[in-house]
Amino acid sequence: MAKTEFEQKIQEDVRKQKGTTMPVKAGLLERLLVRKAACTNLHPNAEDEFTFDSVGPSFKIIGEYEQKFRYAINHNQEPFDDALIVEKLHPKGYLLLNGHHRWAAAMRCNIKKVPIKIVNLAQDSDIKKILENSKHDKRVTLDLDEVIFRDKNDQWVEKVPGFPHVLKFNNRIKLGIPALFYYLSKNGYDIWVYSANYYSIDDIQRFFRHYSAHVDGIITGTAKRKNNNSESAVAREKMIADKYKQTLHIDNDMILMTGDIGAKFKRFDLNASPDEWSRKVIDIIGEISKDAGQK
Repeated sequence: MAKTEFEQKIQEDVRKQKGTTMPVKAGLLERLLVRKAACTNLHPNAEDEFTFDSVGPSFKIIGEYEQKFRYAINHNQEPFDDALIVEKLHPKGYLLLNGHHRWAAAMRCNIKKVPIKIVNLAQDSDIKKILENSKHDKRVTLDLDEVIFRDKNDQWVEKVPGFPHVLKFNNRIKLGIPALFYYLSKNGYDIWVYSANYYSIDDIQRFFRHYSAHVDGIITGTAKRKNNNSESAVAREKMIADKYKQTLHIDNDMILMTGDIGAKFKRFDLNASPDEWSRKVIDIIGEISKDAGQK
């Protein structure tokens, strides 16, 4: 099937990016102050399905957004409910992480500038540096949204950080997480946290520091990466897999151990009340370490 003119432009933009642009970290002031960007300074992401030959843009979705935007413009309303999530590029411009169809619709509506939110994600170079500097061959992984973060009204949370941090961070942290992370670090585990959302990794690092909790790796935006089989994504996963002989995936109700010799995985159920959750996790990991020492 022949490509439309728009699809050809996308492929040409992706082609031009290769070897000439690279994601870079945006400074705190830029992330705070830059709230809008010209559509022409935003570039499609080669690792997003929007640019894949096998998937590509949905003109139905673009059309729905276009209709919504034109209605808003005709009624003197703001077309965008949420900002497009972007990453800073060198030497200029921004890479689209979330919002490709809205960006396309904005251009069709001749909207010159769109709201953006700049985030800093972990790059392959960041992951490589973490792995090279680590002296450990085992790690734990936890989901930020499902396991670590809690609503501010939740009963079983750590004490709220002091002013002014309480104003910036709406999330609270699950009771026992700082003590658990301390135990893990002391017992030779690297700690990796993941999120489907596009959090900026420096914001997450700062968040954990307020709780005196150390994390080694922060991977965000995983919802878009799940079905990503690009060369760089495969290399990234191999880099991590080659480093760690054992990984413990800690969930709310279980621990899943992978990489254990002679077995694909092993499950440990966490039958514990919220106030005993971290203690139960520590007990199970202690038993795992004891068993490994006896082999």
